[in-house]
Amino acid sequence: MTRIAIIGGHGKVALQLSALLTEQGHSVTSFIRNPDHAADVAATGASPSVLDIENSTTADIAAALRNHDAVVWSAGAGGGNPARTYAVDRDAAIRSMDAAAEAGVRRYVMVSYFGAGPDHGIPEGHSFRPYAEAKAAADEYLRGTTLDWTILGPGTLTAGPGNGLIDVNPADTSAGTQTSRANVAIVAAAVLDLPGTARQTIEFRDGTQPVAAALDTPQ
Repeated sequence: MTRIAIIGGHGKVALQLSALLTEQGHSVTSFIRNPDHAADVAATGASPSVLDIENSTTADIAAALRNHDAVVWSAGAGGGNPARTYAVDRDAAIRSMDAAAEAGVRRYVMVSYFGAGPDHGIPEGHSFRPYAEAKAAADEYLRGTTLDWTILGPGTLTAGPGNGLIDVNPADTSAGTQTSRANVAIVAAAVLDLPGTARQTIEFRDGTQPVAAALDTPQ
């Protein structure tokens, strides 16, 4: 049994991920900001724990992460407020990476998005730009750590079913990059069991290849 911490535990992907992981026999701690969400988290089989990631220090987060084997970042400010977007999606995310290292948690999985990076192409003034900038900075910082990191880049999220079929790093995106949140959860659970995906950035969308086979293909 692996002890896994999920930061942003009440998110739609995180709730599905915690249910998957607990079904697989893992012990899951889901960190949430709002205590009113504890019942939703507990219903997945995870143990809810209140942690305001935006206002927590590195030491606070490290204390919360101790005695875990892996951490999954699935938190987000939710857009709308650029200052809070930078505070959560960049600054708090970076503190969580430092905290994981301080707590001795080597495995770190970041849920990012398809096309994230300094060349994201989102123009100044666009409402999505603060998020794109924040994620680019956080992802780049993670790549520079000594953690066993994996960055997941799902495409446009949908409420579709999780059939466990994806395309990894598709060269042709003319048909779109739609990705069900359920498939994101399936991929996140899978990479936690695949040490070979460490230090990889994996972009994907709903597709035709079973997750295990798609992730086993050299990137």
